[in-house]
Amino acid sequence: MLAKKFLPTRLLVSRFFSSETSKTLKVGDVLRETRVFSSEDVKAYAEVSHDWNPLHFDPESARKAGFENRLVHGMLVSSMFPRLISSHFPGAVYVSQSLHFRSPVYIGNEILGLVQATALRETKDKYIVKFSTKCFKNHSEVVVVDGEATAILPNLEMLHL
Repeated sequence: MLAKKFLPTRLLVSRFFSSETSKTLKVGDVLRETRVFSSEDVKAYAEVSHDWNPLHFDPESARKAGFENRLVHGMLVSSMFPRLISSHFPGAVYVSQSLHFRSPVYIGNEILGLVQATALRETKDKYIVKFSTKCFKNHSEVVVVDGEATAILPNLEMLHL
């Protein structure tokens, strides 16, 4: 357990395009990222959110509540979604997000975040895009959070990281 506490945060970002040569977002395209949340991440999030719930900081409190160990804030895990969109589309405006928290995330779990374009609508000078959003735990099919997001994009050209 102690080793998990000190695992470094890892960010691996890759994209799946509609075709190998496409750099333009299309319905069905998926953006993905993996991340391991650390104790330091949880503390930093608590400092800005003022969410000091003992479930995030005290293993005994977490166990008494029925969890295996300290929890990562659900909203911290969900922050992977706007990060994926804004990092690929500078100037994107994140306008809505629905979230369903399905399974707990513990410090040291590897989380895979996926954002898939499900609908595109062109307006006069921008695009309104709906995305399906999901996070999975530890290389499994266990969904920890899912939902839908809407963003206004200045264009559909994906920035390659």
